[in-house]
Amino acid sequence: MTHPTPPASPTASASPPLARRQDGLWLALAWAAAAIVLMPLASLALLASGSSEGLWGHLASTVLPGALATTFWLMLGVGLVTTVVGVTTAWLVTMCRFPGRGLFDWALLVPLAVPTYIIAIAYVEVLQYAGPVQSAVRALFGFSSPRDYWFPEIRSLGGAIFVLSAVLYPYVYLTARASFLLQSAGPLDVARTLGATPLRLFLRVALPMSRPAIAVGVSLALMECLNDIGAVTFFGVKTLTFSIYDTWLNRSNLTGAAQLACAMLVVVFALLTLERRARARQRFDQNRGKQHAPTPYRLTGWRAAGALVACSLPVLLGFVVPASLLIERSTRRLEMLADPDFLAAAANSALLAGIASLVIVALAVVLVFAVRLRKSGRLRLAARIAAIGYAVPGTVLAVGILIPLARFDNGLDALMEQLFGISTGLLLLGSGTGLIYAYVVRFIAVAHGQIEDGFGKISPNLDMAARTLGRQSGRILGEVHLPLLQPVLLSALLITFVDCMKELPATILLRPFNFDTLATTVFEAASREAFEDAALPALTIVVLGLAPVILLARTSAQTFRTRASRRTTGGQTPGPLIPGP
Repeated sequence: MTHPTPPASPTASASPPLARRQDGLWLALAWAAAAIVLMPLASLALLASGSSEGLWGHLASTVLPGALATTFWLMLGVGLVTTVVGVTTAWLVTMCRFPGRGLFDWALLVPLAVPTYIIAIAYVEVLQYAGPVQSAVRALFGFSSPRDYWFPEIRSLGGAIFVLSAVLYPYVYLTARASFLLQSAGPLDVARTLGATPLRLFLRVALPMSRPAIAVGVSLALMECLNDIGAVTFFGVKTLTFSIYDTWLNRSNLTGAAQLACAMLVVVFALLTLERRARARQRFDQNRGKQHAPTPYRLTGWRAAGALVACSLPVLLGFVVPASLLIERSTRRLEMLADPDFLAAAANSALLAGIASLVIVALAVVLVFAVRLRKSGRLRLAARIAAIGYAVPGTVLAVGILIPLARFDNGLDALMEQLFGISTGLLLLGSGTGLIYAYVVRFIAVAHGQIEDGFGKISPNLDMAARTLGRQSGRILGEVHLPLLQPVLLSALLITFVDCMKELPATILLRPFNFDTLATTVFEAASREAFEDAALPALTIVVLGLAPVILLARTSAQTFRTRASRRTTGGQTPGPLIPGP
């Protein structure tokens, strides 16, 4: 017996063509986002192919070798120090129990709230001849002049390595801690039964298994090191970033700056290639069956004291010292709170960062949602292209963005003058649009990673259920995904907002005339040695930066500990603490 076929729903019958059109729109938007990131790099290549009026030969023979060498030594020093500090503290916090361990679990991330140019200013104030440290040395030993004693010069390559490492080690700490938390106890227990000491266990078993994660953290720290312009300029360390800045502004040769920027891009992509190869060659398969978390060591006596000192020093040097100095200096200039210039700089920073963070999160949602709609290799390629902006230093982005936007502004101005007799001037560059564009390209990868992780936790069954109810992709995003992603979206907005507030290289080079932000106010005050004028704007940036760092510490700890607990046998807790050696 046959049953009559029910009539098709009008919505259902009409939805496939409409759904295909909407899906195609999302895919087009994803490729547009990738094109937004690629345009500055393409513009940079075209600009570098032009004539630099004979300056490139001079730069290649005199400036470039020294800049490359200085950049190499700076990256080598920062890489070594951040690796040692980040990995050591991560191991102590994860695998040892000592007084204060719970505090250091999140406090070791706090230096990320201090931009490098701010900590550079703070340590010049602390360690210069008239500073409190050298003054105490002279008072203690009775010295009367600098010739009577030797003291390390903070404004040097070594000083830059110290300052950058004090701020950037949390990148290595975060990835190493995650790796140690997720390691299976099996290999560690086998090594213990064979008589391995805690130090040998760390060096021969745990550390090799964590090399891929450590390589990621070190590469992030080195890319931030390459991006820095505030500390290296303040210390007179002539890196590639400093050379681009100097060639553009002091030599007034944009083509030469573009050629140096291309050389810097080669360094960046070589670093990324080495990092990926390091991870590819270090793969460890862990047993996915029942397993328990590693059993930590209990430290007592001098070993507990040593762990306490080892974890305290990075926090003290990377946050407590500069923050204390900023607070003390800020109390001397509280009248700045009513200063129109300070208020205008704060308002400019908030406005630019607010607009940029909204655009960044919106583009990241488009990219991730497009890949979710159609899991194709091309779309994943578009998402990867959009994420490379984080690896491109701000000075390089500024050079690549200036030319296309300037040509657009000049063309529009000529057209409006011809048609209506109206001069529009520098419409994009003069309004801060170019700066927002640089922020979007630079930080879209930050939001993309968070939002991608958030989408990954939403079951595809919800999408299919919405499709059966006649919902197209746009309504699925608005009615299903976005409500579920609210915490993730707020977190991404907060982190990208503060990143934009702190960004200095692109801000210096692309800001409109007579337009200051908190970052440029700090940089300009420090450049003229007016440290008290820089204190309050710098402290404002640090206080704002604390919120996403604390949020990052809490969410990362909860995420990794939850994943680790799921791998325990039957939900059992780890075994008793193993006494330290």
